[in-house]
Amino acid sequence: MKLSGLHLLLTYQCTFECDHCFVWGSPWQSGVMTLDNLRRILHEAQDLGTIESIYFEGGEPFLYYATLLTGVREAALLGYRVGIVSNAYWATSVDDAVEWLRPLAGLITALSVSSDEFHWNEKLSRQAQNARAAADQLGIPIGLISVAQPEAANAASVVGQLPADESGVMYRGRAVDKLAARARQRPWTEFTQCPHEDLREPGRVHLDPLGYLHICQGISIGNIYQTSLKEICAAYDPASHPIAGPLLQGGPAELARRYEVPHADRYADACHLCYDTRRALRAQFAESLTPDSMYGIFN
Repeated sequence: MKLSGLHLLLTYQCTFECDHCFVWGSPWQSGVMTLDNLRRILHEAQDLGTIESIYFEGGEPFLYYATLLTGVREAALLGYRVGIVSNAYWATSVDDAVEWLRPLAGLITALSVSSDEFHWNEKLSRQAQNARAAADQLGIPIGLISVAQPEAANAASVVGQLPADESGVMYRGRAVDKLAARARQRPWTEFTQCPHEDLREPGRVHLDPLGYLHICQGISIGNIYQTSLKEICAAYDPASHPIAGPLLQGGPAELARRYEVPHADRYADACHLCYDTRRALRAQFAESLTPDSMYGIFN
């Protein structure tokens, strides 16, 4: 496995508890990377030798600003392209946003701001507008992440496409419990491939505060606090992985068939069937379907 991108979940904690969140971000979540963790990860990335970009995500990474800033500085110094994903809760005014972002100017190549009706009471929040104005002043490239309501995505699937700046819900994590019932359902037998992740040769993976390396949120291929990143990548065999293998052979439908997991007749999307099936398999494949945080269990 040749990785080019490493997405660091700096923390599972968040200022919001959005219904569509893949990772169950919440003010009540636990788990945060320390500076020692970050430096170890950057060392592992250097040793691997193929990483080109590092993103800081969450949860909400700005909650641990000193750790975020130090991590960004050290990653940029090592020559990585660096990005951040945030909900911009800190952008209470343009002037305030400028002060938050000024130390990051010249270090990050992308700032992605989440703004939609899951985060705020409007699609384009005042905070997102303030962050964009501040980023423009400082020369920081900025983009918007906006997720449509289930009903809008349903309509779009029939009459056309969502607007260019919106994406549909992917029914992983909290969205399975909170939103799936509002989506148009399709027969489970239709979901014969993973439409979003390259499980055979992932170009990028997520690394969480507990050290787990995720090829998709909640599907772990190892823990870098137990095994080096280089060793995990070298050892990854998608065909023999108990979850990736069936998904590659026939998608979430094959995963359910392979392990004879009881299932409903219809699901909102492939992620919905996959996530429900994985939850049923956690006791059987505890090392691969982890940590609890990715499955809505807060310790």
